[in-house]
Amino acid sequence: MFDFLKGYDLLGAFWVTVQLTVYSALGSLIWGTLLAGMKVSPVPLMRGFATAYVNVVRNIPLTVIIVFSSLGLYQTLGVMLGADVIDDINFRLAVLALAAYTAAFVCEALRSGINTVPVGQAEAARALGLSFTQVLRLIILPQAFRAVVNPLSNVLIALTKNTTVASAIGVVEASYLMKDMIEAEAQLILISAVFAFGFIVLTLPTGLILGWVSKKVAVKR
Repeated sequence: MFDFLKGYDLLGAFWVTVQLTVYSALGSLIWGTLLAGMKVSPVPLMRGFATAYVNVVRNIPLTVIIVFSSLGLYQTLGVMLGADVIDDINFRLAVLALAAYTAAFVCEALRSGINTVPVGQAEAARALGLSFTQVLRLIILPQAFRAVVNPLSNVLIALTKNTTVASAIGVVEASYLMKDMIEAEAQLILISAVFAFGFIVLTLPTGLILGWVSKKVAVKR
């Protein structure tokens, strides 16, 4: 029944999807946290930059961002992005684009978590002589992260599905292989079902595990 799968590196394609998700998730978490910090910063320039970034990036289609990273950054400007670490330039560009795009959603999720922290805690920390950065790092962000595990899990699941857009610049991940298989094999329904099941296997445990973590680390008010 599944003889049509022979000759195709199905596990390899999904492994590329997993790598895209992991690298992009790490990048977006770091950049999104910095953006969230800038959004609540007392410096107007930082707040303005973070607000503009989030509003602009969230309203640009991900496909446009990924294609721009290939045509604009690499082919026009010659940006190589760590060629010594990962050989595939398209993979690196896809990670950059996915991280830049997802960071806007991570920022908004974290900002909502920051808003759940009582203002009095920050005021008390400032009264003790802590700087804004210290208050954010030691008092605000630890509680904010605990409050937004569920929203961040939704962002991670969306990121996993968004990796399919990387095929637009030639990254051989799951959707790229699916397209090739549909063109070569007369098994549209079965091929679609196999790849749909593959993405369910990737995303469903993520949601269940992070949902459990959210209950364990929830801040008791």
